[in-house]
Amino acid sequence: MHLLLASKSPRRRELLSTLGLPLSIVDVDVEEKIDVSTPASQVAERLAILKSQGYDSQLLKQGDVLVTADTVVVCDENVLGKPHSRQEAYQMIRSLSGREHQVYTGVCLRSQTCQNSFAEKTDVWFRDLSDEEIFHYIDTYKPFDKAGAYGIQEWIGMVGIERIDGCYYNVMGLPVARLCKELTKFI
Repeated sequence: MHLLLASKSPRRRELLSTLGLPLSIVDVDVEEKIDVSTPASQVAERLAILKSQGYDSQLLKQGDVLVTADTVVVCDENVLGKPHSRQEAYQMIRSLSGREHQVYTGVCLRSQTCQNSFAEKTDVWFRDLSDEEIFHYIDTYKPFDKAGAYGIQEWIGMVGIERIDGCYYNVMGLPVARLCKELTKFI
């Protein structure tokens, strides 16, 4: 089996490479648009499928498994994507402060002959964060490439997250244990 990861995320690359399987990074460029009527819990999986469909299936060789993924943060049924500005990052983190939210990562696996997709959910609880803490994090770590404007593996995760229920790596962007289980079934 040879994995083709279609992702620009350095965290996904790092997590997948630690499995010790042959891995190549491939490019997929799709417009990440989902119908607004899509339930928030299904957005990540649908985006992963959309990314998979954006890869030319004729490029898949025998033994190749294309892996696409997308992560979203959901608070009160609102999907929080990647922030576009310091103020938007602040608003996202402020909305998560002192409460629970969900992180969904959708994954799609595709070979020459079949396709499987799934989504993993992790519940995350932030403690109350001060404005100073939020702005320190934003200004120091520049979380503009992260859903919900934060990375659990960074400072804010260490000092601000009180607990999680589910897979830690899912919050980083790839539910590795579930992926391994699904890959075993897939091949």
